[in-house]
Amino acid sequence: MNQKLASTSGESFDLSDWKGKKVLLYFYPKDSTPGCTREGEAFAKHYRKFQKLGVEIFGISRDSLASHERFRAKMKFPFHLLSDSEEAACKEFDVIKMKNMYGKKVRGIERSTFLLDEKGKILQEWRGVKVDGHVEEVLAFVESLG
Repeated sequence: MNQKLASTSGESFDLSDWKGKKVLLYFYPKDSTPGCTREGEAFAKHYRKFQKLGVEIFGISRDSLASHERFRAKMKFPFHLLSDSEEAACKEFDVIKMKNMYGKKVRGIERSTFLLDEKGKILQEWRGVKVDGHVEEVLAFVESLG
């Protein structure tokens, strides 16, 4: 990822700052919506397990930093959220898709997760994610890496 993104950490997120660590980026459609809340809660529930396995988690959507800060504070997420309002990372990871929303075609983020290795290369990707069981599947994959 070549862009810097605004982060709820208060500093810009730059993937190159995380060299030497595995990074999990999960792209989600919208703050404070039911599916995105459940997905964030599942990552939060397993956060310590990911940390013990050397994986840092970041959630990414097109929402503003202010929206992310409210969402993170309300949900008490232990990881930071990144604002991609310009869709730079979304385009780089090819997660913007045409979706059906209540019978209308809308352009939005396809729920997707990417596990990057210590050099920033994609180790595994999950696209078109369904929330239920997803985080457990990702955790099992990370654990299988040994």
